[in-house]
Amino acid sequence: MSATVAAALKKIAIYILGDEKKRGKLFVLIGSIAVGFIGLMCLPVAVLSSMGSMEIEQPEINAEMFSDSALFESLDSEQQAKITEIQNSGQEIEDAMSGAGVRSQTIKAQLIYMSYFEDVQNFNAESYADLFANAPNDSDLIAAINSTYGLEIDYDEFVRTYTFVMNSTLNSYMFNDAGSKNCLDLAAWAENAFISGWAYKSGAAGERDEIDRIRYADNAGLVLGYLNYDPTDKMFGCDYDTLVYTEQGSLDTMPETAGIGLFDGSKHGVYVGNGEVVYSSESVGYVTKEPVSNGSWTSWCTYEGIEYPQEVEDAIQSVNEDSSSEN
Repeated sequence: MSATVAAALKKIAIYILGDEKKRGKLFVLIGSIAVGFIGLMCLPVAVLSSMGSMEIEQPEINAEMFSDSALFESLDSEQQAKITEIQNSGQEIEDAMSGAGVRSQTIKAQLIYMSYFEDVQNFNAESYADLFANAPNDSDLIAAINSTYGLEIDYDEFVRTYTFVMNSTLNSYMFNDAGSKNCLDLAAWAENAFISGWAYKSGAAGERDEIDRIRYADNAGLVLGYLNYDPTDKMFGCDYDTLVYTEQGSLDTMPETAGIGLFDGSKHGVYVGNGEVVYSSESVGYVTKEPVSNGSWTSWCTYEGIEYPQEVEDAIQSVNEDSSSEN
């Protein structure tokens, strides 16, 4: 099953919990999460409000059911039809988001749809995706969705749910070129860490703490995590254990290229465009974003292992030529 099912977690949970005879299979689903459904790690928490005061005794989990196909086959025909319907809707949204040029927001679009669109008639995925493409921020997006579909989505509730879901997984849609380590995807990685609410922990590089159930990264680890993460296998490797960087010049010589590193003499940040930088801050305790002009950033840098476009190479050459002429 795909990330579409992960986006549908709340809807499926409420659907199954609504029938006492189906509740036992929900716990089979939860038991299978650790093995097969990485994107559904948040399911037990997401359904707490739906479970309310139900008295549910957790059954023993059959290890033989720890596979996607076995889990699907264990459900009755009505449940299978419901999940298939959810998958198909999610695929339509994924295709429409790609067509609208906002592929990185696919999980967001799926989550909102699966959580709030139960009573929406004549849904059109392309028109829905256009709202994401045209909204300047999430607040305006939720307002536009409410206005267009006659919904009453609470923005704060959306933020809490979306942040939790995103922290539970790594957004596979964020990568422009999953086969290389490039500055554009580094910027997307940093932006995703900010959106997902990663916390600061010394020595961490984006892995999820199975006790706290959240992701951590220290300052250098924010970049090292990207270098070590394989989007195909969805696993963290260990090729890079030290962040190797080269200071290239002062900020006034920096090209307008997302994914360039910023440095203040002690900490690193990743430039994400629009005059903003993302970094993991020990002092505030989490990954944060701020205007470059607000910080103490003094230089821009490049990182070993990251590919940069020609405009960055040209800027480096220009800085070096200026330095040579001054000497």
